[in-house]
Parts: sequence; structure tokens; C-alpha cells
Amino acid sequence: MPVSNSRVPGFHRLSADERRQLVAELAGLDENDLAAWATSGELSEEVAEHMIENVVGTMSLPIGLATNFIIDGAHFLIPYVIEESSVVAAASNMAKRCIGTGGFRTDCDASVMIAQVQILGLDDIAAAITAVDVKKDELIAECNRLDSTIVKLGGGCKDIVCRRLESDSGPMLVIHLLIDCLDAMGANTVNTMAELIAPSLGKITGGKVNLRIMSNLATHRMARVEARWSPESMADDGEENGESIIQGIIEAYNFACADPYRAATHNKGVMNAISAVAVACGQDWRAIEAGCHSWVAYEQGKYGSMTKWSIDEEGSLVGTMECPMAVGIVGGASKVHPVAMTNLKLLGVESASELAGIMVCAGLAQNLGALRALSTSGIQSGHMKLHAENMALSAGAVGEEVGQVAEIMRRSDSPITQTAVAEVLSKLRDD
Repeated sequence: MPVSNSRVPGFHRLSADERRQLVAELAGLDENDLAAWATSGELSEEVAEHMIENVVGTMSLPIGLATNFIIDGAHFLIPYVIEESSVVAAASNMAKRCIGTGGFRTDCDASVMIAQVQILGLDDIAAAITAVDVKKDELIAECNRLDSTIVKLGGGCKDIVCRRLESDSGPMLVIHLLIDCLDAMGANTVNTMAELIAPSLGKITGGKVNLRIMSNLATHRMARVEARWSPESMADDGEENGESIIQGIIEAYNFACADPYRAATHNKGVMNAISAVAVACGQDWRAIEAGCHSWVAYEQGKYGSMTKWSIDEEGSLVGTMECPMAVGIVGGASKVHPVAMTNLKLLGVESASELAGIMVCAGLAQNLGALRALSTSGIQSGHMKLHAENMALSAGAVGEEVGQVAEIMRRSDSPITQTAVAEVLSKLRDD
């Protein structure tokens, strides 16, 4: 189950251990879960050796919790694994601002993935497509003879679709196997089915079978989110400038729609959240990123914004996003890495589609945090203040010096630069 409450005032002022203890109470976590978050829960070399090849060690990244998320009526604390300052704070802030309008609402497809089989050297592609269609039921049955847990639980191949493509290698037939992966990401099952059925497809079509591989453009596995922010919620504290801030956000969004140079950075902000949650939960974040970016170009015919922003009749800001979200809560690193398992337990998700919905909510909030900052005070002011401790560490600060240097820089009216931080540290030590 999700947490009892995602509103945790003063959470950022607690120590890491105090945060862990508080979250354990909110989410019903036990000591093993807390140990997975603490230093003692670091991934062991024994486990690492079984995950990838040529292991020489492991590498840690911070786990932060984005607060204030209400998704489909339930509260969530969302785990991020990321090295970048201000990302978690920005998402938490934007989630808090839409609580009054009901939070986030999601709609996610079933977990259907695409396996592609490429067939070349056909004299009559139309005839080959007809031959495949005639044998479709037999081919689906052949796929589902795979000894797979997914098939045993009711998933597996559900349909076969043929596509003719023109290419520099000549015309080719590409056959899509539509495979329901249930709560798994499903890459291994999908790829195995493609290889299993390839000989039969070669015989039926009379062509040369070449690639047999999953597509990361998972257009049958879409996740959607919508949320609203009132002008009052978007205003600065004590100000009545919500309407002008919303207008600035719309103008910034239109910039991303019109210019791929801006869209690349705009969408990087979206993926700051989606990829961070994916890493935290043991997902294939490279596959997710590939799917999200390619979907934009596929849907729009050019590269543009992953998100969509508009103003409704009441003057509220409306944000939506739809993108492929191939995630799983069974198998893979999500069931091997102790921290990934704890993070999934924190979320309390019971299906892959629930996890997909949470991830797109985080992405939408993250995008809005960047758009609001960019269209008002600028991105660097808040970011650099939160980044000050990291810069102090880079300058060689240790112990209490880190907080002292950071606080001096935050109070300063001058730009926060690495040179300025080094000078403050030197002066602090001289005093």
C-alpha cells in the first residue's frame, strides 16, 4: 500500500537517520528495509558479480524522497536516485502546489511489448503478409508454447501484425509480435519468443529472417498523467501573480514545442524524474529513455515537448503527458538489488502499470518545476543554493565546514561559483 501521508513538513531539516525512521512509520518498513537504505545495505560484490561481467566494485548515488504526491487519491513518497541538486526539491514543491486541485490522475495501458522480426529478400511482400495472416493463430500458439511464467499466468503473445517498410536495403517485411508481459518488463520473454518463432516465419514467407529483437518504442504500453494547478497555487508567497506565472510557463512550453534545441533540455528535465525513479526501482532506464524520446518524434513527426501545457476556462494550468513506460515489478534488478526492493516496497505498487503511472507523475511535476523557475527568477538561483554544499565538498570542505560554507554562500548576493566557494572556505579557515 502507498504511504499514509506524503505531506511531511520539515522533512528536509531532519537527519538522514531521522528521515529513515519517519518513513518507516509512514510506509510500514522494517529494519531490513532501513538497512538497505543505510551504508550497511550497499550492494554486495557477490550480488554484483552475478548482475554484470568484469565487476571491480560498486558505486553509490544518493536516494532522495520526493514528498507531497497525491496520485489517484493515494499518497506517495517517491524515491529518486540521482546526483543532481534541486531535482527532488522542485518535484516536491510542484506536487504540493496541486494538492488543492486533487493531485495527479493517471491512466495506463496493459503491459504489451513489441517483438520485431525482420524478413528480407521477398519478391512479393503482400503475398507474404497474407500467408502470415492465414497462419496467425498457429504462430501465436507456437509463441505461447514457451515455458514461461508470463505465459502460465495468462500473458504471452496476443496478436501478430505485419508492416512493409522501404529502406536503403530494399523493401522489407517487419512482423510485430504483441506480447503481454503482465507485471514484468519482459525483455527476455519478448526476445526469446521472437527467436523461437523466426524459423516458422521464414518458412511461411519464403524470406530471409534477419533481426529478431524487442522494440523500446512500446506504443502499446503507454502511461498517461493529468494534473491542474490553480493561479493561487502557482503564485509566489504573499503575491497575486499566479496568472502571469502561468502565462510565462505557457510561453516557455511553446518555445520547447517550436525548437528542438530547447526541447532537448526541456525533456531532459522530465527525464530527471523518470530516470531517477527508474534507477531507484531497478528498471532499465536506458530503454525507458529511448522509448520516451522516440515517442515524441513518432507522435509529432518532429522532436518536441514530451509534456503538454494549457490553460483551462477557470484560468488553471493543465499539464498532461503520455509516453511509453516499459517497467516491471517482478524479475530483473527489481528483485535482486536490496535497495530497489525497498524502494518498491515504499511505493507499495501492486502492478507494473501502477509504477508506470507514478513515474509519469514525477516527470510532469519535474517539468513544471523547471518551467516555473525558468520563466520567473531563472533556474540558477535556487539550483545553486541547493548545490552549495556539493560545491563546498568539491572545494575541500570537511565536517562542519561544509554547512558553514554553504550557508555563507546562500546568504550572499553574489553569484555562487566554485571560485567564490573556495575563497569563502579559505577565509573561514583563516578566521
